[in-house]
Amino acid sequence: MIHPAQVLSGRWGLLFVFLNVVVEQAGLPLPAAPTLLLAGALAITHPEWGIAAVVLTTATCIGTDVAWYCAGRTYGNRLIRLLCRISLSPDSCVRDTHDHFERWGVRALLFAKFVPGLATVAPPLAGALRVRFGLFLRTTALGSVLWVVTVMALGALAAPRIIGLLPRIGRFGGRAAVFIGLLLALYVLLRWLQRKRFQFTLRMARVDVHELESMTHAEPTPVILDVRSWSQVQLDPRGIPGALHVPLDDVGPRLASVRHDCEVVVYCNCPDEVSAARVARLLMKHGAVHVRPLQGGLDAWVAAGYPVQTLTSTPAVGVPQLTS
Repeated sequence: MIHPAQVLSGRWGLLFVFLNVVVEQAGLPLPAAPTLLLAGALAITHPEWGIAAVVLTTATCIGTDVAWYCAGRTYGNRLIRLLCRISLSPDSCVRDTHDHFERWGVRALLFAKFVPGLATVAPPLAGALRVRFGLFLRTTALGSVLWVVTVMALGALAAPRIIGLLPRIGRFGGRAAVFIGLLLALYVLLRWLQRKRFQFTLRMARVDVHELESMTHAEPTPVILDVRSWSQVQLDPRGIPGALHVPLDDVGPRLASVRHDCEVVVYCNCPDEVSAARVARLLMKHGAVHVRPLQGGLDAWVAAGYPVQTLTSTPAVGVPQLTS
């Protein structure tokens, strides 16, 4: 009987590693880390195959990252929003990716592969933010090498146990594949249910753009909060006239400044107005009564043909007060 390790340590094994990495880099929920752990274990007894796996996987990561970078540079914020909209965790996709880039800059690419979701969104975000290609290429190449070598090294350390499991998995054959497929489907289902539950907790009345436009001509005028991050503003510097730009992370220290008796409208530019709804909930917990997210966010305001103002793409010295 042929040992499964003999099959996997050939061309078919390299093809399997390649396809798994491509699928994960494309954003589908099929993690490549388990495959790289197996590759690391096989590299102990098949070192030449292991070297080929490292080179192939690293080149694949760099190639897909460059493709995403070029797509981000071409399509900009539209692509970022699309990727986050189809993500199983759209809120964390938007918030975490922008937070990492604002905190670390292009160095976020060094560890992006280790963070689920960030690996797919970080390269197009770098392109959309116009990171120099040479700097991007060097950083993402180093990050790819770190990820591949680290995961495969962990697989090499656990080689005896991993290789020992292969015959058992091989005996089950198709049943093992079905079981793994069911586990993957269950994971996707649980993440989808988690997403729906999160959206349900943020369900509240919205204000549409036409109502908001009418409110701006009435007295007293509403307080309009733009809670996008600075990197999101850099991608799209437009804003609703009169809005106060208070990034999500800066809202907490300014809660006491909000007048509880005035209309407050919160907007962002993220899937399902998630960030705006989070801020609205937070304001309501601290006593604000008339606070609602803007239905459709900035996109809906622009699509309606209402005027916009241009915001700066660098943090101001002080965040404006939220009083009206």
